[in-house]
Amino acid sequence: MKHLVSDHRRKRTEIKKRLNEFCKLRNAKDADIFGELCFCLLTPQSKALNCDKAIKNLKKNGLLFSGGPRYIASKLKGLVRFHNKKSNFLVEARKNVKCSKGFSIRKKLISNNPFQMREWLVANIKGIGHKEASHFLRNIGFGQTMAILDTHILKNLKRHGVITSIPTSITKKNYLAIESKMQRFSDKINIPIDELDLLFWSQETGHVFK
Repeated sequence: MKHLVSDHRRKRTEIKKRLNEFCKLRNAKDADIFGELCFCLLTPQSKALNCDKAIKNLKKNGLLFSGGPRYIASKLKGLVRFHNKKSNFLVEARKNVKCSKGFSIRKKLISNNPFQMREWLVANIKGIGHKEASHFLRNIGFGQTMAILDTHILKNLKRHGVITSIPTSITKKNYLAIESKMQRFSDKINIPIDELDLLFWSQETGHVFK
């Protein structure tokens, strides 16, 4: 635990800088926020850097906001797993946040309570679970108190005795229970949960990303 605290001390400036960049997205255009949602839809079982590259490719080719599943899948292939399935998720997500004047994801996320926002996303965006919804909300500056329970985070929670084993699948009940344990651990070591998430992630990948 001492190593964790000292590592946080060394990386805190970089971590805080990244979190501040996320907060700036609160005031971003809806199209940019939608791009973050699509990024999070691509991340399951795929590398974050590759997902980011895929989103940039879609934007460059004008496919993120108007392309069909087949064309989107062609740009995802080789970068993300399950590219055909995820291309359909992106098109469905577009339909769920689009209005006559363009993309209006802010209108869909009308609650000031991030946890209500998360439940709306899980219920209404196909391909989004609690992990992806938490990831998205954190990346647009609303998920400071949420856990993003991916493999990297779960592995570190087990390493530090927060959980006894890594579940093969996570129900909503289990997700919330582990999130609560991570929050208590965060409080115990005096590292905010969003900073702890990026710290764990950097320890596994070697860099602070998103």
